[in-house]
Amino acid sequence: MDCFRRFCAGLISALFLLAFSPVLLPAQTTPPSTAAAPAMAPPPAPSPAVETGKFRLHKFEQPIGEETYAITREAGTLTLKSDFAFSDRSTKVPLTATLKTADDYTPQSFTIQGKTSRMSGIDSSVEISGSSATIRQGVRQGDSKNARTVAVSQAFFTIAGYAPVAMQMALIRYWRSHGSPAHLPTLPSGEVQIQDRGTESIDVGGHSVQAERFTVRGLIWGMETLWMDSDNNLAALVSTDAEFDHFEAVREEYESALAKFVGSAARDEMAALSELGQSLPGRRTGTFAFVGATVINTNGRPPITNATVVTRDGKIVAVGRSKKVKVPQDAQRVDVAGKFIIPGLWDMHAHYEQVEWGPIYLAAGVTTVRDVGNEFEFITAVRDAVNSGKALGPHMLVAGIVDGDSAYALGIARVNSPADAQAWVQRYHDAGFQQMKIYSSVKSDNVKAICTEAHRLGMTVTGHIPEGMTAYDGVNDGMDQINHIQYVYDLLKPKDFNEKAAKASPAERAEMMASLDINSEEGKRAIAFLKEHNTVIDPTMVIFEFMRRPASVPADRNEPGVDHVAPELREQLVSGGVPPENAATAQKIVKEELAIIGALHRAGVRIVAGTDQTVPGYSVYREIELYNQAGFTPLEALQAATSVPAQVMHADGESGSIEVGKRADLDILDANPLADIHNIRSVRFTVANGVLFESAPLWRSVGFSP
Repeated sequence: MDCFRRFCAGLISALFLLAFSPVLLPAQTTPPSTAAAPAMAPPPAPSPAVETGKFRLHKFEQPIGEETYAITREAGTLTLKSDFAFSDRSTKVPLTATLKTADDYTPQSFTIQGKTSRMSGIDSSVEISGSSATIRQGVRQGDSKNARTVAVSQAFFTIAGYAPVAMQMALIRYWRSHGSPAHLPTLPSGEVQIQDRGTESIDVGGHSVQAERFTVRGLIWGMETLWMDSDNNLAALVSTDAEFDHFEAVREEYESALAKFVGSAARDEMAALSELGQSLPGRRTGTFAFVGATVINTNGRPPITNATVVTRDGKIVAVGRSKKVKVPQDAQRVDVAGKFIIPGLWDMHAHYEQVEWGPIYLAAGVTTVRDVGNEFEFITAVRDAVNSGKALGPHMLVAGIVDGDSAYALGIARVNSPADAQAWVQRYHDAGFQQMKIYSSVKSDNVKAICTEAHRLGMTVTGHIPEGMTAYDGVNDGMDQINHIQYVYDLLKPKDFNEKAAKASPAERAEMMASLDINSEEGKRAIAFLKEHNTVIDPTMVIFEFMRRPASVPADRNEPGVDHVAPELREQLVSGGVPPENAATAQKIVKEELAIIGALHRAGVRIVAGTDQTVPGYSVYREIELYNQAGFTPLEALQAATSVPAQVMHADGESGSIEVGKRADLDILDANPLADIHNIRSVRFTVANGVLFESAPLWRSVGFSP
């Protein structure tokens, strides 16, 4: 059908050219007709651009695309047109936007269409008429369906998300010329808070350039940092994209200063993290005695009813029945009668790419995370600040990510030889990383080199199974752990699996994958292999379930936490899903993935809970619930998020259960998760390294509702 449309379009174009192009005739002394041909008016010339520019786009500091923009002026109206496009791990992400404004950047209309990430799209328009605006989202521009009319504030701006970058430049120009309001409403929705952080000197190619630094909140979930140069042009933007990944945009003449912009933004984020931790209501420190709850442990011992847990200096100093535990005189007594205490949860697949994750994890009861891929300078700074108690967040363990050169590559830590492997493993080891993480483009010989060097230095290795390899290859090359259930699923393919046909048609591949069975001979062989090699699996089942949900079913049916996240984040999360014609196949795959997780668990393969972000905070709960759905008992599902990760990371001497001498990481729940695993969502208080937090203020501190 696409070919037919292209043929028709080409035919129409050819006919148009034939009808209206000038025809070369032989020289004649007499015109072919005595009637004078009417003169055709030339098409109006486009308005000349009064400003143009180009930004280089980066993900994890790796160049991935560019944005070009032009501003024209005609009859008192400025028109800003932007073309934004990048390729993320071989997937194209194109986006176009047009903003029309008065000379002072007061918006008149705004349209945006395309993709904001590999998995999310946008199609919106805003038309201003007097004191009202007509907003259309997710429909063709001429349609009236889903259109709504809203009143327009005296000061407002039209913008949608982190991109295109030129729209953020226009936002700052408007804000500066309209009194720099503390809160600026935005359309289609939301409001932003912009703060001028002062002038900063940036070294660009050996020359010092003065730029004004600003922080922006409200366009994305969290904080962005951007710089305007002395010509009122945007010089750089450090943000996160619609997948929560680090995103940077730099005007091409400032490209050499990328690392300096990233470092400056990181300092802003660290300052914000410290400020948040100090100002948070409901935060208490000191010696505590939590009295009257039922302690649910993950160390194999039965629950303790009417128990008391005493914490001091970040450690558990007593736990037992209340009548047998002596409460110190200086302890703050906290009455938790009728509640349930469990060990603090772990998220074994985190990407801590903005400081807002700190309070969110603690609000959800997550007291330890393993970050499995980040910018080196950023994550080491965050880890050191959080683990030292200077900043707000869960205890952090880190895996250093490496990739090889290819169209699918991610980041700038590249291993293309054994020498590269040795250098990167040594660098991460010296910086205190516990693991290496292999990404999707590392060659087999280099996987072996990474694993050999990591093991020599006492590190373990986790990650993706690189392109062209199977999980058998990765484990045989030395990988200790595997991220994502999909790589185990791939082992179920029979020898006659038509890989060529699967690659040619995504729909056919989905149908083929849906037919695979963990109970097949291939499935039994895969489980036996993983068990024999003591391989640890981090399924991240929650992200696959969320991606494969039917588009016709509201996102909050799958994860009710969607309705509690910050408004600017909810807009991203509720879009997407599988179209109706593919929904049944997608659900078959989800069912089989759960069957694989259950079979692995029954065979004794260790499963650890990780979210790969998805719905911040709430996805930890969902991952645990999915394990219960896969056949884990409620206690076993809890263990996958507490004691098992601690064992896997060789941290079970300090975390993972409620025992004297271990770190004081506790969750206090309103309801019993052993009676119903969904009660894991009832976290009322979190104790992280001995500091007591009320959950509700933590949620609110970053724009979520409890």
